[in-house]
Amino acid sequence: MCVGVMGTALASPLYPLYQAAWHLRPSDITHIFVIYMFGVLGSLLFLGRVTARFGFLPILRTGLVLMTAGVALSAVASNVPVFMLARLVIGLASGMITTSAAVGMMQVSPVADSRRTTALTTVAMTLGFGMGPLLGGLIAQWVPYPLVSAYVPTLVMGVVAVYALFRLPDASRVAQEQPAAAGLSQWLPRITFPQRERRPHFWLASLGAFSAFGMFSLFASLAPSFMTEFVPWHGPAVSGFTIASILFLSSIFQFSVRSWRTKQVVVVSAVALVACNLLLVWTATSRTALLFAASVIVTAYGHGLANVGGMGVIGKLTRPSERAGLLSSYMIVGYLGTIVPILAMGWLSDRVGLNRALVVFASAMAVLSAVVAVMAMRTREIPMVAEGG
Repeated sequence: MCVGVMGTALASPLYPLYQAAWHLRPSDITHIFVIYMFGVLGSLLFLGRVTARFGFLPILRTGLVLMTAGVALSAVASNVPVFMLARLVIGLASGMITTSAAVGMMQVSPVADSRRTTALTTVAMTLGFGMGPLLGGLIAQWVPYPLVSAYVPTLVMGVVAVYALFRLPDASRVAQEQPAAAGLSQWLPRITFPQRERRPHFWLASLGAFSAFGMFSLFASLAPSFMTEFVPWHGPAVSGFTIASILFLSSIFQFSVRSWRTKQVVVVSAVALVACNLLLVWTATSRTALLFAASVIVTAYGHGLANVGGMGVIGKLTRPSERAGLLSSYMIVGYLGTIVPILAMGWLSDRVGLNRALVVFASAMAVLSAVVAVMAMRTREIPMVAEGG
């Protein structure tokens, strides 16, 4: 699981190197980043139920093979179309790995250890997401041929992991066979919503995820480019460390608020996301490294609490048997936050410059988060749905 997701954000600290080598505009970087997100979104929409149908291990094997192939293709890419194809493959693989690995961890672990297993799953995924850009950035900073060498460790570990997975016996529990009449419909995406009186809670949680995912995507796509204006030390190592720090700190903050009420987490996460955007606006106008560092920490705090709050809301809105459908709808809204605002940011950067576009982006996201905070404060604490209906 950890190795499988290392390739997802590995390219983020390398974007300025690609920009210089291939003469790319900021919008080109956002297109490359977003094509990966389209891969993840497509995997969640159309392949979300294949784990239940075929078992977690075959899907995990397939996802890891695709991820390793995508990392290898990234290392040999010599132009934008080939690199975008590699990122699309990595996006598809990422969706397959995260869903199948999470299901597999729950299936092969003792029932009594379910909370520990969930925590281990989150830590493993976060560690992999963060280790990719951190390791890739360090290698790209000091090793020759950075656009090739940065991918080598992840590629080698991917090959070893694929070999290990194919030596494992299949312990998957496969769902009952679907009726033949289902046909194509079982592959089509299904959008699930809660009962009408509970939809405001769902939309507040989903918009929180939209904002949090959008902020992380800003750092993962364009931060390596605009950091050169704010931070005296820059390069792939600094960019990789910044991106990894958001993920690692996000995990720590998630753990620290596990005893909070759901409404409190949602409100505080929205306020933190307002603050991190205002800090970015202040950073863009003052160009102070200390303010940029503060924005990274507050972004991690808002990102972590938005994840905890969103998952808490989904857990309260549904019974376990209904959770997968609503969780998919929640994730789709969240991933749209990694696509729509980032595309707008890239388009605006080409026309008014990266610095001014950052101010517009951060101001708009601050307004969105402020609306979520105010609405969440006015909404009553959500009760847990009864198990019997």
